[in-house]
Amino acid sequence: MAENDFHKTSHINQCKLIELGKHHHPNGNLTVVENGTIVPFDLRRVFYIYDVPGGESRGGHSHKELFQLIVAVSGAFEVLVDDGIDRHNYALNRPYQGLLVPPGIWSMEHNFSSGSVCLVLASDHYDEADYVRDYDEFIQLTSSKRVK
Repeated sequence: MAENDFHKTSHINQCKLIELGKHHHPNGNLTVVENGTIVPFDLRRVFYIYDVPGGESRGGHSHKELFQLIVAVSGAFEVLVDDGIDRHNYALNRPYQGLLVPPGIWSMEHNFSSGSVCLVLASDHYDEADYVRDYDEFIQLTSSKRVK
């Protein structure tokens, strides 16, 4: 698919919660994430967000090609997803559950509880050119969705 085409075809219904599996043990639970199994893309980058001050949000952008799986490994927060027409808010609060966000979806993490840690598994290395950080530009990229 050509660059930016995801913005024309992506829909929030492509965002979905993925169960990562929880292995219960008396001395603590374990969740495993491996390439080529439950995550529908190869992992190329992993980062985490923490110590988010009360009332602040993170994200607030879209990607042209990058897939993400967002996990609340500690605490809770919400993820707003937006395809240029429809919006949905997901509450993440289980470390064995992740939200798949495909390219062409605007996403923003917000309402962080104290001590929250947001883990993001990404399909590629950091590339500033892959980001759409301006919401008006995002809406312009998705404009063909509104044409009848």
